[in-house]
Amino acid sequence: MTKKKLTYNEAVSEIEDILQQIENEELDVDDLSAKVKRVSALIKSCKDKLHKTEEEVEKTLKEIES
Repeated sequence: MTKKKLTYNEAVSEIEDILQQIENEELDVDDLSAKVKRVSALIKSCKDKLHKTEEEVEKTLKEIES
């Protein structure tokens, strides 16, 4: 079974949902660690997507200038 790759917006939305659960104290201690790890992975994914997008934009702009 393959996992669907989240879009940037889906990842941000999931991060916001988890943070809201933490802020509202809706998570018990047993789930907290797993949720924090999930947020960490989502943040890394978002950073990677932003970095890749930045590189692609810079490459495109350089091609236009040539």
